[in-house]
Amino acid sequence: QVQLVESGGGLVQPGGSLRLSCAASTSLFSIETMAWYRQGPGRQRELVATTTLNSDTDYADSVKGRFTISRDNAKKTLYLEMISLKPEDTAVYYCNRLKNNWPWGQGTQVTVSS
Repeated sequence: QVQLVESGGGLVQPGGSLRLSCAASTSLFSIETMAWYRQGPGRQRELVATTTLNSDTDYADSVKGRFTISRDNAKKTLYLEMISLKPEDTAVYYCNRLKNNWPWGQGTQVTVSS
């Protein structure tokens, strides 16, 4: 069974930055379009950013210009660089492949608050 392990979350002040990581247990990682999702308090899980196997990227309008998704296929690891964080970015962040999701990991909590 595929395992996804997210890390790097924490408490940060508005305007701050964080870098999230997601380690995958499968070599299929390198051929999949991968994505970051988030689920804020009382909200449904939403798609934040995607990256294809060729590293083409796409972002939700709410994070464009502030978040950067990247991948290291050799390490089977997905990253999300987040800058200029806002309170509304507070959520549990998850990674997964875009289609036919693998089992979800535990996620990593990001809290943006002063």
